Amino acid sequence: QVRLVESGGGLVQAGGSLRLSCAASGFSGRTFSMYTMGWFRQAPGKEREVVAAISGSGRRTYYEDSVKGRFTISRDNAKALVNLQMNSLKPEDTAVYYCAADLNYDVDYVEGRVGQYHYWGQGTQVTVSS
Repeated sequence: QVRLVESGGGLVQAGGSLRLSCAASGFSGRTFSMYTMGWFRQAPGKEREVVAAISGSGRRTYYEDSVKGRFTISRDNAKALVNLQMNSLKPEDTAVYYCAADLNYDVDYVEGRVGQYHYWGQGTQVTVSS
């Protein structure tokens, strides 16, 4: 069973930066590079939405429009880690951030739909004060 553990959330002022990390394990004989990875967020009263996603190879990425140019997703397949560097944070970025994984044999496939991801972490709170 794939296990995902997020870290790095916290409280930051508007304009500040945070770096989220997601440590993955439990691939049952498969390699981490076979998993498309995504970061999602959910604010109170809102639906869960994609923030960014990255293909298994790391060559392809996807960003939600509101975070383009501010957030960067990356992965280290040797360490089974996925990171989300968040710069120029805004109060509207406040949410619980979730790491998610989707097994995909196409290592250059990237997916932004919530329903396509089968494995989820517990989430980490990000709060941006104005």
